[in-house]
Amino acid sequence: MIETLLEAIGNSAIGTYVAEDPLAFPWIETAHVISLAILFGSILVVDLRLMGLASRDYPIRSLGRSILPITWIAFIGAMVTGGLLFASNPYGYFGNTAFRAKMILLVLAGVNMALFHLVVQRGSRLDRRGPPPGSARLAGFLSMAIWIAVIACGRWIGFTMSPF
Repeated sequence: MIETLLEAIGNSAIGTYVAEDPLAFPWIETAHVISLAILFGSILVVDLRLMGLASRDYPIRSLGRSILPITWIAFIGAMVTGGLLFASNPYGYFGNTAFRAKMILLVLAGVNMALFHLVVQRGSRLDRRGPPPGSARLAGFLSMAIWIAVIACGRWIGFTMSPF
């Protein structure tokens, strides 16, 4: 079943176009990297605040609310461009250990974010300035560490993937 899906993706008009057009892949990859830079930058601002290392004059909730739209737009951009890159060589990506690690880490980032919003963010201390609670510090640290690992795995994909 997976092989059928991978074959369909690779043989699709989009997959064929990205794989065969000499400019499609580099332009899409450039957009992917820009999306990731904006995504990580926006997440990093909040993570550093969660850890109490920056922007201590801003309540965490206010900072998060103002940055969240940028984060979501960049995330959507990264997912769309990442999907297009995947379509160019689905077998190569799917079989690549660094790609699989990146996908697992993205799921972990989502779980960390969900736990933060469901558990940590319920506390009223996030509305205040000053040092955050320990649970917020941990969530910020885990988020930053996971996203750094996502970026590292993404870079390793290009160096460890078979071209076919």
